[in-house]
Amino acid sequence: MSKLRIKTLFEDDDLIVLDKPSGILTLPDRFNKSLLSLKSYLEKKYHKIYPVHRLDKDTSGVILFTKNSNSHKLLSQQFDNNQIQKYYHAFVSGRLPEDISEIDIPLMPNPSKSGTMIPSVRGKNSLTLIKIIESFRISKLIECQLLTGRQHQIRVHLSAIGYPLLVDPIYGNSDVFYLSMIKRNYKLKKNTTETPLISRLTLHSFKLKFIHPVTNEEMEIQSEYPKDLKALRQILQKYSSIQ
Repeated sequence: MSKLRIKTLFEDDDLIVLDKPSGILTLPDRFNKSLLSLKSYLEKKYHKIYPVHRLDKDTSGVILFTKNSNSHKLLSQQFDNNQIQKYYHAFVSGRLPEDISEIDIPLMPNPSKSGTMIPSVRGKNSLTLIKIIESFRISKLIECQLLTGRQHQIRVHLSAIGYPLLVDPIYGNSDVFYLSMIKRNYKLKKNTTETPLISRLTLHSFKLKFIHPVTNEEMEIQSEYPKDLKALRQILQKYSSIQ
C-alpha cells in the first residue's frame, strides 16, 4: 500500500478528489482487510477521512472524499438531494439507438444474489440520462448522467434495455474483450495465448459537479481516460469504424 501512487485531482483543507484506478476498492473489504482501498490509503496520511460516494472496484475515475465531518454532512445532503451531478463514460455492447436519451426503470436488490440489483416495479425510482459520444460497428461510447444513485445503476439500466457494458461479468455478456473479436483475419502467433485488450468494467467516472461545502464555489472536476480505455477507444476506431 505504501508504494501506491494515486493522482489527486483537487485538494484543500476540506476536500480531496482522487483519480481512482480500476482494481482498487473504495472502502476496505469487510472480510479481507489486506485488499487495497482508497479509504485506507488516505487514512495513512490524513488519519480521518470521509467517503462521500463509492465507485465499483473495477470502475475508474473521479471520486470525492472529505477531511472533516461537517463537509461530509453538507456534501452528503447534496447527494441525497441530487444536487451533485455525476457523469460517467461507458463503452456499451451493440448499437444503442440514437433516440434513447434516458432510462427510467425502478431498481431493487436482487433477492436471489446478494450484492446485485434487478429491475422491478417494486424497486426505487432510478433515472439515467444518456448521450451518445461516438459510434462503432459493435459498440457505442456514451455519457451517462445519474439523476439517482442506486447501486450498479448504470450497469443494470444498460443491461435492462439490451445494451450492457462491453465488459461486465455480472450484468453483461463478457468478462473480457479481445482484439480478435473485431479484427478481421486475426491470426495468433504459434504457441501464444491472446491477451485481452481489457478485462474490467468499461465504465469511467468522468466528471463531478458540485458546490463546495465551505466556500460555496461551483466545482467541476474531470478525469481523463486511463490508458486501457484510451487503447480500447483507439482499437474500436481502427477496427470497428462505421465510416
